[in-house]
Amino acid sequence: MKVLISLGGIIPEFFYPPGVNRLMIVDWEDPRRPFVFYENWDHVTMYGFFLLSGVVDIASRACQARQTAKLEQAAEALAFCVLALLMAAHLENRGALEIRVHALFVAPAFLVGLVLAIEVWVPDQPALWVLKTWMGLVLSSWMVQLSVLMYAPPSGQPWRAENPEDLAFLPIFFCWHLALGAALLAAVYGLCSLWHHRSSSRREVPGAKYRPCPRGYSNEDLEKLGAEGVLRDEGV
Repeated sequence: MKVLISLGGIIPEFFYPPGVNRLMIVDWEDPRRPFVFYENWDHVTMYGFFLLSGVVDIASRACQARQTAKLEQAAEALAFCVLALLMAAHLENRGALEIRVHALFVAPAFLVGLVLAIEVWVPDQPALWVLKTWMGLVLSSWMVQLSVLMYAPPSGQPWRAENPEDLAFLPIFFCWHLALGAALLAAVYGLCSLWHHRSSSRREVPGAKYRPCPRGYSNEDLEKLGAEGVLRDEGV
């Protein structure tokens, strides 16, 4: 899935719309030899590291005898760290609106990469699972918000970057995304817990509940069991 999605992002960066070719990174016809298509190569680099993560996953699973989750985790952590780094560099020479939305995008991307890197050495930590999932949800929803703000505002009017009130609403919206991600995570956890509880209770055998083991022979049940054991021993 990582490989297909990454390729689906890389190919349009180079060849969309049809007839366009952005594979060139330097304009050799210009005597100054300037770099060209910076934004496209920036996006391709991001996709490329997720493509690398997907290839590592495939190679690891193909060699079941030597499959290592740490290698897969490290490749995924690298992809998110590169995403955060390139997004931070993406802020240069931008308008106030683009700087704000991309800066808010960098925060969850960096946290996801950091948690993944920590899990390479400290795996199986439920608290890190929750944080990683929460930040992943926020990162995904904010990416959609970024696209809407930058390219397709619901009102049909572009955001006014020169208006301080418009910019002030961006961190407010981001906090709403934090709350939405937390609520969604809590709802999924609650539903899964309820389902697990109900399914476990249905499979439970009547009378098979846990009971503490009696310690003294004053308990009648234990005395009966002891007497039966003695009779069996005598019969042998």
